[in-house]
Amino acid sequence: MKNILFYLLLTLFLIFSCSEKEKTVKEKKKNEIIILIQPFKDVKQESVKLVEEGIKKLYPNVKVLDAIDFPDNTYYKERNRYRADSIIKFLSSQTKEGFVTIGLTSKDISASRGNIKDFGIMGLGYTPGKACVASKFRLNKENSDEQFFKIAIHELGHTQGLAHCPEKKCFMRNAEGKNPTDEETDFCRKCKTFLINKNWKFNSI
Repeated sequence: MKNILFYLLLTLFLIFSCSEKEKTVKEKKKNEIIILIQPFKDVKQESVKLVEEGIKKLYPNVKVLDAIDFPDNTYYKERNRYRADSIIKFLSSQTKEGFVTIGLTSKDISASRGNIKDFGIMGLGYTPGKACVASKFRLNKENSDEQFFKIAIHELGHTQGLAHCPEKKCFMRNAEGKNPTDEETDFCRKCKTFLINKNWKFNSI
């Protein structure tokens, strides 16, 4: 009789444990986002592929969309640039719940900064946000694709809620109007931990 009771309790415990584990896995998957890479037609496919591969090493749920034209309202004719805030607004309007979109371009992009109405930038992302944009225009030609990935991952970090980081080698470093991407090597421990809690994948922290 004791053995029957023991096995009954053990069975109930295992059923409960499996149920809780399955519930946890479902909750985790529910919170996982899908990163959509939205290339604009000016950017080369090889550059898009390298950015995709770089992001997938850190976060595997990535999908590349077909290249599109810029919406007319994003073009700033006076400076022959595209407004990053307008691009983000457009991409956000196309992004459903559970997704985040990064636009990729080789065109010059800009945004308002302080008293400067039109300031040239490498990328822009809101903290947090549904969309962001990265540009190759201001990157060094000899290693522009590697830098392009770093700009993209920086802006995606913002969409997840990361602010700028004081660590000089961290992807979330503030560019301060320059291009310090060659000095950046990875997310710092603090930023990694933050993203791990958002279900990002890293080999180690």
